[in-house]
Amino acid sequence: MTRVLVVEDDPDLALALRTLLSRAGYEVVHADNGRDGLRLLFAERPALMLLDIGLPHLNGWEVLERTRDLSDLPVLLLTARGAETDRVRGLRAGADDYLPKPFGNDELLARVEALLRRTAPTRWAGDSFDDGLRLVPERRSAVWQGQEARLSDIEYRLLQVLVRNRGRVITTDQLLDRVWDDPEGTGRERVKFAVLRLRRKLRQAAGDEAADPLEAVRGLGYRYRTDGGEEGPDEGPGEGEDESPFRP
Repeated sequence: MTRVLVVEDDPDLALALRTLLSRAGYEVVHADNGRDGLRLLFAERPALMLLDIGLPHLNGWEVLERTRDLSDLPVLLLTARGAETDRVRGLRAGADDYLPKPFGNDELLARVEALLRRTAPTRWAGDSFDDGLRLVPERRSAVWQGQEARLSDIEYRLLQVLVRNRGRVITTDQLLDRVWDDPEGTGRERVKFAVLRLRRKLRQAAGDEAADPLEAVRGLGYRYRTDGGEEGPDEGPGEGEDESPFRP
C-alpha cells in the first residue's frame, strides 16, 4: 500500500485528508507540526508528502528545505496563500506541485495520482546510485567511486538537481532558476564554470580524468548520465556556450 505523509496542523482538515486518502487506498501517516513531520518523514519513508506551509515549530518552508537536502521525495504544498508569488516560491524551493486552499477532493486525489505516476522511486540521503554516487548532505559532499569529494553549497545543489533529474537534460536557465534563484538568466556563465569545477572534483575523487557522470548536450544544457559514468561521445558545448565546460 502506498504511504502518504500528511503534515497539517488544522485538526479538521487533517482528519478530512486522512479519511479521503484512506478511502482512496493509501496508507496515511500524520504530523501536526514541522518537527514531527520531519521525524515521520525519515521513520516512515513515504511515497509522497502533503505539506502545509503554516506549521508550528518548523514552518513548511523549513520542512521543505530540509526534505530537499536529504531526499527527492515528491512534495505537494497545501496552503491558504494562493498568490502567484507564493506558488512560485514553493516551486522554486523544490515543491513538485502546489494546491491553494480550499480545494476539491477530486482535484487533490488527481494531483496525488499524477505525482506518484510521474516520479521515480524516492532517493534518500545515504542511498547509493547504481553507478556508485552517494550524496552526503550533512557534509555537503559526494562520495564518487568510493572517494569523497567536498563541494561548495552551489556545487552540491547543482549536483543534487542533476541527480534528481538523472537521464534528463536540464537547461542552463533551469539550473540558474533552481540552483542560483536567477530565473532571468543574467549569470549564465556561472553555470558553465560551476559545472567545470564540479566535474573536476568528481574526477579528482575517482583518480580518473575520464570518470564522471556529467555531460553537456549541444544546444540544450546538462545532464547526469545513467550509464555508469563512462565517458560517452562528445556532444559539444551546452546551451549558449562557445566551448564545453567539461574540457579544462
